[in-house]
Amino acid sequence: MTTIATIGYEVATVRTFMCAVQDAGIGLLIDIRAVASSRRPGFSKTQLAANLAEAGIDYLHLRGLGTPPDGRAAARAGRYDEMRTIYLEHLATSRAQDELAELAELARSGRHLCLLCFEADPAHCHRSLVAAALARHLPLQITHLVPDDGDDEAAPPQD
Repeated sequence: MTTIATIGYEVATVRTFMCAVQDAGIGLLIDIRAVASSRRPGFSKTQLAANLAEAGIDYLHLRGLGTPPDGRAAARAGRYDEMRTIYLEHLATSRAQDELAELAELARSGRHLCLLCFEADPAHCHRSLVAAALARHLPLQITHLVPDDGDDEAAPPQD
């Protein structure tokens, strides 16, 4: 059975995010944001890819699996059922289906993959919908990585 991870960076710092993906043994991080920019330092496409590369983790942006603007607006407003409906309609498009097929091939390759988006709670994020759609194509175990919120960043290391 193939395992795929998901992660959201909403409450993470770059350090806690990188620790989470490294500790999980991720080999390829797949960014499924429609817009791979972020107001959070270190999480825009170029800087994120550079940080991952430094850690030996590959990066791929599959924009076609991102949430359309009206779905993002619904999610920001806390209307998760509406976001889900909008996203499932989007997921049926040919571009999204092509990228889902690409994702399935990557999953079959044996690399340890992780789907990335912003939302901390996988139940409120489209990455869970992508993982569920992928599970209809191949036997899949889904793991949701949860980076800590970084509140301990100023604390000294514990021995």
